[in-house]
Amino acid sequence: MSNKENDRNLEIKTPEGYLPVVKPEVFETKQGLVYLQSPGIAVISVPSVDLRGIQGFLDGFPEELGFSDFLKDPTPLPSAETLCKFAGQLCYESFGPNRTVNEYAVKYFENIMESGHGSVLEHANVTMLWWGISRSLTHELVRHRAGFGFSQVSQRYVGGKTLRFVERPEYAGDPYLHKLFEDRIDRAQQEYEAMTDYLVAKQKEGAEILGAEHKTDLRKKVRQAARSLLPNETEAPVVVTANIRAWRHFLNMRGSEHAETEIRRAAFESYRCLSRIAPLLFGDFKVVHLHDGTHGLSTPFPKV
Repeated sequence: MSNKENDRNLEIKTPEGYLPVVKPEVFETKQGLVYLQSPGIAVISVPSVDLRGIQGFLDGFPEELGFSDFLKDPTPLPSAETLCKFAGQLCYESFGPNRTVNEYAVKYFENIMESGHGSVLEHANVTMLWWGISRSLTHELVRHRAGFGFSQVSQRYVGGKTLRFVERPEYAGDPYLHKLFEDRIDRAQQEYEAMTDYLVAKQKEGAEILGAEHKTDLRKKVRQAARSLLPNETEAPVVVTANIRAWRHFLNMRGSEHAETEIRRAAFESYRCLSRIAPLLFGDFKVVHLHDGTHGLSTPFPKV
């Protein structure tokens, strides 16, 4: 992907600055069914940090320590890095004139990485919306528990016109496999709708297949039964929140050349976004160009 394409994708302006967005192309089968071939990533929340409240804490120390001037540092940092750096300096009450000032924050975070003091990175959270990802991917994603929170689409409540699918890269690049994919998802969607209509009709006739008493409960029970027909290629958008340390662990694990292809691609796009938000906290990651034409990630500090 060219730099021009990168800039076009990363373009949402907020009070915190430009929040990164990666927008995938949307496709349709001949039957008009929507599918995607790559993940969409939108950063929707970053830390909003205001350290002015700590002035009273700093003023409570002897004047000769020079702690009162801590907030007068002339070099601004992004919010996530401001928060993590303050947390780290609190551990040693390093607020005087001999502290590492923001101008040398790169060196400060290098020391954090080298010492393995990753706990200070747990204070800053970043939230993303992921779409254009399959149920197969989210089955792996939600295994990342420590430091993560997930809110994923529920196919018990959502279906019908919002049903979309995700094509794997192995299929997209091969005409035969691509045709099989389009035919398969068209067939899956038709069978899903047919099963839904049948279950609703039987219930209205008085059959006790579902045992639902209320209209909303009926829709839920119809979809929870019919969703068994949907393949792992069904799109499963999810909101993901994680702290910086958890994101780093995710990138290290899922950006590896040994990771599954689809989740590795999502990890790489997430890295692109995270490195724009907090370049000092992800600057140690290097892009690895893999033999299959995809990208991976590596870091000399995998445990931070």
